[in-house]
Amino acid sequence: MTDILIRHATLVTVDTDRRVIEDGALSITADRITALGTDAELAALADTATEVIDARGMAAIPGLIDCHSHAGHGLVRSLAPCDIDAWFGACEAIYSCHSGVSFWQAEARLTQLERLMSGVTTCLTLLGGGADIYRTDDPAYGDAHCDVTRESGLRTMLAVGPGRPPFPRTYRGPDRSNTSISFARQMEVSEDLIARRNSMLTERTGVCAIMPVYGRPERKSVPETEIRQMSEAVADLCSRHGALFTQDGHRDGTIAYTEGMGVLGPHALLSHSVDLTEADIEALKRTGAHVVHNPSAIMSIFGRCPVPELIGEGVNVALGSDAAAPDRGYDMFRHMAQCMHYHRRHFADPSWMPPGKVLEMATIDAARALGMDQEIGSLEVGKKGDVVLVDMRKPHLYPPSMPLHKLTHFATAADVDTVMVDGLIVLRGRISQTLDPNTVLDGAAEAADRAIHAAGLSHLLEEPQLLWRANRAINGKEAQ
Repeated sequence: MTDILIRHATLVTVDTDRRVIEDGALSITADRITALGTDAELAALADTATEVIDARGMAAIPGLIDCHSHAGHGLVRSLAPCDIDAWFGACEAIYSCHSGVSFWQAEARLTQLERLMSGVTTCLTLLGGGADIYRTDDPAYGDAHCDVTRESGLRTMLAVGPGRPPFPRTYRGPDRSNTSISFARQMEVSEDLIARRNSMLTERTGVCAIMPVYGRPERKSVPETEIRQMSEAVADLCSRHGALFTQDGHRDGTIAYTEGMGVLGPHALLSHSVDLTEADIEALKRTGAHVVHNPSAIMSIFGRCPVPELIGEGVNVALGSDAAAPDRGYDMFRHMAQCMHYHRRHFADPSWMPPGKVLEMATIDAARALGMDQEIGSLEVGKKGDVVLVDMRKPHLYPPSMPLHKLTHFATAADVDTVMVDGLIVLRGRISQTLDPNTVLDGAAEAADRAIHAAGLSHLLEEPQLLWRANRAINGKEAQ
């Protein structure tokens, strides 16, 4: 018996043959895709299907996958415009001492709502970030995020682990008391979350390990013996639990250095990876580690991730939003377009990074990086029923030809009409079926206001005059 039959859609399958099927149909039974082809081939299933969706004028694509983002950032994304140092400082203050469990719940609901309305069905997100401040002093915060993930109906791989030395670091716990948190405590909390919540296929919550990036000269203030001890502990954690490993902020030489610490392998996703050396690229090839490219991130302004070159060397590269932040959100359509323009500008050649490649980076290549390419990332029989219907009957997506080109160059999150995860409809006609938008937005505003004022950062909410007339903003001052 067919539970859902989608009819008359343009199927952009991203399957092995990269088929685009006009007037296509796709059936889902329970949580799996059970058939797809032309509408004529599947028309008979309409007689017994529980629900038939007429998707005329829509493109059906695999659920989009965002391989790098930050939990917590959704509630601080508007602070300190144009002052990145002040913004990182705000993240550190709020995440360590002024964010209770309700903060992480409200932020998770806000970002999950944005994701499901953007066609993002799966993501990897760090439990904090900024200057390596991860909320792993107590498992309550990770549990809160995982619980909201289940509530939303989406999938989240949550990255947890130790922050940056020196230890101990001061955190304010759920009971609002200040506590000195050791490296061992952060590892204990991380292992607890990985052991209990790493069930991506059955519970839609995964948990992986993270640790800071080391290897650049200005970061050698941490003794190498301590870095090696941390790396060995994290590698052991991943090995014992079969967990993925991710890092945030690789650049010029750090991947080669990290290879020597023994934490890399096919289970590793290395974000940003800008200005890589030849040794870095050889390390990626030897270890089979994956790269996550974040073309809209600040680090992609400071340096360049050599995506076309990496792909040419056989390195798998996935796409990430690095959201939320003062200048970017979770719209993977925008990040696909940014990726194309970013590298075409570098080579001064519009033939680089064609539309199909960037869609692969946000679907099947991302699934491969997560070790889930046999389950998600393409529309194929036997895979999970993660399907996004994009309304192509829009002026900016017409005339109705070349759907792949339109999806990657012109579509936006606002064009997403319907989203299914595991065969369950979580967005229908742009209306969330799992999260109430008004409740989510009001809760986010209240939680953000409470945390920002508790941290004494209300002044960072004011839009400075430097955003007008001046041609540059430097640390809150106008530059003429």
